[in-house]
Amino acid sequence: MKKFRHITAAVAMGAVASLALAGCATGNDTAGGDGGEESKGTITLGFIPSWSDGLSMAYLVQDQLEKIGYTVELQTLTEAGPLYTGLAQGDVDMFPSAWPEVTHAEYMKTYGDDLEDLGAYYENAKLTIAVPSYMDIDSIEDLKGAGDRFDGKIIGIEPGAGLTGVTQNSMMPEYGLEGEYTLETSSTAAMLTVLGEAIDNEEDVVVTLWRPFWANSTYDVKDLEDPLGAMGEAETLNFMAHKGFAEEFPEAAELVEQIKLDDDQYGALEDLVVNEFGEGQEAEAIDKWLEEHGDQFDWVVE
Repeated sequence: MKKFRHITAAVAMGAVASLALAGCATGNDTAGGDGGEESKGTITLGFIPSWSDGLSMAYLVQDQLEKIGYTVELQTLTEAGPLYTGLAQGDVDMFPSAWPEVTHAEYMKTYGDDLEDLGAYYENAKLTIAVPSYMDIDSIEDLKGAGDRFDGKIIGIEPGAGLTGVTQNSMMPEYGLEGEYTLETSSTAAMLTVLGEAIDNEEDVVVTLWRPFWANSTYDVKDLEDPLGAMGEAETLNFMAHKGFAEEFPEAAELVEQIKLDDDQYGALEDLVVNEFGEGQEAEAIDKWLEEHGDQFDWVVE
């Protein structure tokens, strides 16, 4: 059982607005603990639904925290800027999928003094530029001079995403693609629609992607080599909370600090939550993942 509140916010790149809570409850009850016991406290998890790393981890963390007696609320946002603003202000208690080293480095620079890093749970996250596997382009360097093949467009995701900033401010100037290409931003769902349609028609397309992300196995794509390292090195995915979280919720902090997933475990989690079960059946997806993988961890609460 869960309470799911929705937050909508629009933010221009480079500017972050204060968190706006829409307060639209979905009608689900908030659960916490077992057998009606008094809750140890209410923890609000904030995440962006179109970013499946945070989506899948939010439901796993919700399941585990409720089993040790906390009440958990889920809040969705549309951009990373308001999410970090909410964390810093304490409107959101935890973001279960922060990319603090590269992708969200600017947000960490802005809000880091008001945040508390609860530790990394995945070690090999990275930003990528990708094309369909059938294309004869293998490196980002090969994009230069080939703009006509792509109508001069690189298909991106949300304007406020860290991936968008890295692509626009690092990759494109580093490889001399400015002027020849524009980065088209809208949403992750829109990017995947364009990618899927292009692959269905065996057309040329170049998109911004990342790992871990279920789309890398669902769509026939390949990462372009990045010899200049403009997309950044591999980084960790972390649990990020507001300052003072561990003191306020010590048992919750202790639990999430123990969570560590490898590629296979994380891939299975995303696939179950996003693809096999889907929206509205996240709890069932988590139950199945725990059934299949729970015995691999000391931290799992049954």
